Parts: sequence; C-alpha cells; structure tokens
Amino acid sequence: MAWKKNVKGDRSFEEESSYIENVGPCKYKIKDGFVPNMKVPGIFYVNDSLKEACFEELEKFCTSGSGGFIPAVKQIANVASLPGIVGASMGMPDIHSGYGFAIGNVAAFDMSQDDSIVSPGGVGFDINCGVRLVRTNLSYKDIKGIQEELAQSLFDHIPVGVGSKGVIPTTSKDLDDALEMGLDWSLREGYAWAEDKEHCEEYGRMLNADPTKVSQRAKKRGIPQLGTLGAGNHYAEIQVIEEIYDRPSALRMGLEHKGQVCILIHSGSRGLGHQVATDSLIKMEKAMARDKIGVNDRQLACARINSPEGAEYLAAMSAAANYAWVNRQSMTFLVRQAFAKMFNSTPDDLDMNIVYDVSHNIAKIEEHFVDGKPKKLLVHRKGSTRAFGPHHPLIPVDYQFTGQPVLIGGTMGTCSYVLTGTEKGMEETFGSTCHGAGRSLSRNKSRNVLTYQDVLNGLKEKGISIRVASPKLVMEEAPESYKDVTEVVDTCHTAGISKKCVKLRPVAVIKG
Repeated sequence: MAWKKNVKGDRSFEEESSYIENVGPCKYKIKDGFVPNMKVPGIFYVNDSLKEACFEELEKFCTSGSGGFIPAVKQIANVASLPGIVGASMGMPDIHSGYGFAIGNVAAFDMSQDDSIVSPGGVGFDINCGVRLVRTNLSYKDIKGIQEELAQSLFDHIPVGVGSKGVIPTTSKDLDDALEMGLDWSLREGYAWAEDKEHCEEYGRMLNADPTKVSQRAKKRGIPQLGTLGAGNHYAEIQVIEEIYDRPSALRMGLEHKGQVCILIHSGSRGLGHQVATDSLIKMEKAMARDKIGVNDRQLACARINSPEGAEYLAAMSAAANYAWVNRQSMTFLVRQAFAKMFNSTPDDLDMNIVYDVSHNIAKIEEHFVDGKPKKLLVHRKGSTRAFGPHHPLIPVDYQFTGQPVLIGGTMGTCSYVLTGTEKGMEETFGSTCHGAGRSLSRNKSRNVLTYQDVLNGLKEKGISIRVASPKLVMEEAPESYKDVTEVVDTCHTAGISKKCVKLRPVAVIKG
C-alpha cells in the first residue's frame, strides 16, 4: 500500500489556483495535475461568497502547510485519483474538509471494472445520517401560545444527547431484525404507518444488508440507542413554512400554505454506524496492502468493490443504514405521540404524514449514463443528498412529475429548505445536491468564540424555543459556526442541480 502525504508543497497559492477554472454558473473545474494520479477532473459548485472560503483554505494550506489538515479542494482532487472513478469527483456548495473525502463530496465508481473501490471515507462515520420532514395540518396560530410547552413535550418524548438511551424496547433479536429489515421492522412492530415506507429513500430498507457482518461491539452500542436523537449537529425542530417558491410541487407534498407547521428530524445510525466504519477501516488498510492499492491520502482507505472486504463493508453499511431509518422512524412515532397528547387528537387527524426521508451519508448501487451509455455505479454521497429528477422509477408515484423532494436542514435557528431534483442534476452530478449549511468554524473554535448566553439570546430574539441537553453544544452548533444555508441552496438552484420549492423557519429546536 502506498500513499502520498499532503503537506505544504513547492507551488505557490497562485500556481495552485491556476489549476482551478470557472466553467459555468457557480461551477468550477479542478484540472489534471492539481494532485498526483487524477483519473477524472474535480468539479465543485460555489457562488462568489462561498468560493472565498474554499480559496482561503487553499491559501492557508499553501502558505502554512497542512498541520494534518487538507483543504476541501485538495480532497476533491485526491478522490479523483481513486481506481474506477467515472465522470468527476464533485463537491457540493456546502463542501468542507472531512475524513478522506470532503464533506459534500460525490463520487461514482464503475461496478464493471475489477479495480473499482468502495471507501468508508466516502460515506462517513455516521452512516445514513439523514433528514425527515413530517407535515401537519396545524398552523402557527395553533401553536403560538403553547410553543414552550410543545418544545418541552418533544424534549421529554425524544431521548437526546451523548449516551442517551432509547425508550423503544430492543433485544438482540430485535436489533438483528431491524438491521436486516429496516423500516419493515418498524411497520411490523407498530411504529410506522404503511404509507411512511413509500416516502423514504430506498423505501427505508437496503436489501443487501447482512446483520452478521456487523460486529458485536457495534451491536452493543446500537441496542440502547435505538430511537434516540444523539448529539452534535442532530436535532428535531418544529418549523413553519415561510415561503413557497414552487406551488404545484409543494401541493403534491401536502405543503399548502405559509405558517403550516412541520417537524424536521435530523439523525443517523448513532454509535452503531460509527463502529461499523471504524471496523471497516482497519480491515481495508490490510486489503490495500494485499491488492497494492495506492492513494494520495491514507484516510482514503478503501477496498475493491468485489473483494471480500468491499462486500463485507457494503453489507454492514447497509445494515447500519437500515438502523438509521428505524431510528428516525422511532422518533417519528414519538413525535406523533407528543403532538397527539398536546392537541388531544390523533396523529392521523393531525395529518402527520412523512413528506420524505433522505440520506446524506451513504453509498448505493445506481444506474446512470456515463458518456452516453448506461452504467451500473457505486455512488458515494458524503454530506450530499440524492436528488433524482422527474419520472425516475425509484421515486414515489406522488413525486413523479415534481422530482424527488430534497430536504436541506439549516443550522440551529436558521431556515431549512425543501428542494426538488432536476434532469440537469441527473446529467451532471449523478442526481446529487447539497445537504445543509456546511461548517465554517471548528467545534473547538465555536466554543472559544461564542458564549452560551449570546446564542440563547439570539434565538430568543427570533422567537425560537430551545431545549438542549448540553450547553456546550449550543456554542458548537450556533448559526455563526456554519456557512449561510441560503447561499448554499441558491447556488444549487442557480447551477440547476436542484430547484427551490419551500422555505421553512424554526420555532422550536430540540438538541442533544
């Protein structure tokens, strides 16, 4: 196994910048030679405002060296050097430096090539971290007087924070069934409605999941955490519609008017997914040595898709993805219970249907056109969201004419968006778009720069109720720690890789 360590090189910032050119509205190309062994170009989507952050990272790298940190544009290019990659290594507008792959990176690998790889760094540690939007038939006027009580009710119903334990009874047998069946397990156990499944990516179940490929240590971490929100950037928010940009598409989703109340749930596979990723990275380093796979960065540990290690990772990753769907479904059950109690009604009478559920840390086998020919690809999306266009067979009947709903969660106290997939996105990005705002400050820097009370005061001024398990997290996840989600979404809209549909603003935030 061989890799080149990214350190401060001989090239100046100006020389490095010469490898990057503007090739369209909000679209930049990274040319061959930017890093060694590029097999395809790099592409990233940023507007003028977001471009500054990308180039500042690169300038710092050129003048000060890496210090273990590789800028996102270098990571995009490093991914472009991996065996079997096709099209381009792509960065969405919320791109920022991550483990191996940048967060916001999309890369597809040709399943028909023997040397094509799968990389856990292209999925992330929180496998199938994703977002779910639940609508209601309530309006803001219905909750305005009880906003604080409603926030507290959600906080009481949903276990949150580091080490939180779920209230959904789970045995070892239950866990294995959930890992294999995904949302079908929730349906069997009475935690889901039949129509919930229709409005989940992959119908809430990866069919190649194999619980036997998930380690006992991962399962031990997963049993107590089912139905928990977790910590970090995960949240449940009560939101109201602020703007509708595409009324016909919004109506198809049951998003009918300004002020309509919705709930957004952002969570993933918790400690189980993290352990699956950790276990796989150790095995893949050995596979790389055996198969003589060379990479530019050791964090790009990978294995050939058709190798035992590659197949085992995909089976374990799919099981972790199923766990994440069951996790979000369990919290949906708890949210429905909380609202029903608060309004002395039933979830059905409150029209608490799922609009959609999307993944933004996953690798999936999909068919796309490459150079005009259909190919079966393993598409890695890390901090990026699937955004299939209209008439795609894998999106629900309800959304065949609108394109797939794409849920873009904002940061604590900022707006979120519903987008729709486009045909241009299918052609340019393998049907992918952004996933959120993207960090601009490290968690440590956020804690040093911001105070707990400042953040709380800012939320109070906006009329937002908050319940949080850890005060430290309030600083880490403050809006100032992230890029502007509106800039990110507008870039995707301008580039044509997804289309704005609805804007929501938070009125209550529940965090770990």
